[in-house]
Amino acid sequence: MRNERFDVLIVGGGPVGLTLALALARSARGIRIGLVDRRPLAVPRDNRASAVAAGVRRVFEALGVWSSMAEAAQPITAMRITDSGTGDLSRPLFLSFAGDVAPGEPFAHMVPNSVMGQVLLDAAAPSITVIAPAEIEHFAADGIAGVLTLADGRLLGAPLVVGADGGQSKLRTMAGITVVAHDYKQSGLVTTISHELSHDGAAYEHFRPAGPFASLPLKGNRSSLVWTEASVDAPKFLAMGPDELNATIESVMGSTLGAVIAEDKLQAFPLHMRIAREFVAPRLALVGDAVHVVHPIAGQGLNLGLKDVAALAEVVVEALRLGLDHGSDDVLARYQSWRRLDTSAMAMVTDTMNRLFSNEIAPVRALRDFGLGLVDRAEPVKSAMIRAAAGLGSNGPRLLSGLPI
Repeated sequence: MRNERFDVLIVGGGPVGLTLALALARSARGIRIGLVDRRPLAVPRDNRASAVAAGVRRVFEALGVWSSMAEAAQPITAMRITDSGTGDLSRPLFLSFAGDVAPGEPFAHMVPNSVMGQVLLDAAAPSITVIAPAEIEHFAADGIAGVLTLADGRLLGAPLVVGADGGQSKLRTMAGITVVAHDYKQSGLVTTISHELSHDGAAYEHFRPAGPFASLPLKGNRSSLVWTEASVDAPKFLAMGPDELNATIESVMGSTLGAVIAEDKLQAFPLHMRIAREFVAPRLALVGDAVHVVHPIAGQGLNLGLKDVAALAEVVVEALRLGLDHGSDDVLARYQSWRRLDTSAMAMVTDTMNRLFSNEIAPVRALRDFGLGLVDRAEPVKSAMIRAAAGLGSNGPRLLSGLPI
């Protein structure tokens, strides 16, 4: 049996775990970081893309990796929101946003997941010890360290263990942290399409009774689709042949982008809300989907996780510089208090939006369309909404302002 000691152990080698490893390595000289994953640490083949809000883009800028992502990133220059019922031929525009939070600064970019993952892996790998593939059998915390027991008998210890191991987090379960959960009985259908007409950098969100249908711009005449349907209906769409699928997508979009071709096989993911009751436990902090899974209606899942990274990295680095125990209850409590309100607010907003728009009750539809129209005419309200969606604020972690820790 071999024991290995680190300053921080991160479980999970996705974008959230890698960004945290990079933030700590760049901000705390000589820190020993171990990154554990159950799979070999490599970027999976993934044709999907993620929306990166302006605040999160500034995190990547501060860590010196945005320039390597920027060429493949597509700025979102506008957001257009429509509302339609079953069988409606038209897609009336009720709300539109200009895409800048400041002149020349888009509120978000679409970044291919494969590009983001490779850039983060290349940047972080030289500064960390990778322990993968490795299965975790047990987590325990004593007075001075969290200890991971691996299936091969190795013991890994650190004053702080971080769970970045996804929505089904084993670490969260091992620590006895429960969740507040809600099954939306919806499935998210995702694919990438090419289309006849240019998107001109605009993202579209078509609200429909089954749920939102979003097309998010990629480089060239291509877009990423995130399409919500009732879970009982999802198999019908997954079974469609290419021609039927293309015609269905074009119909739902109201031919907004002309003729379309699905480039990838349609994939389906169950949608639910899952919020951990505690973000921390003795010697453990949770980040990303391990602590919160929200409805994709606002495209904030990854952004929430990277805000967690910015907050946790800051409290850990400040403790290290002061010679304090960076995995102590006091340090972790500061992280939890910093992130709990924002996370709870986003979960409530996405849940309310989905309930409000995923129905065809006439009075509700009339009221929401009236409300969208009012917001569309209130520029200060729209500007505030854009800044909130972009993750910009005056009291956030330094990395979200593009500043080093």
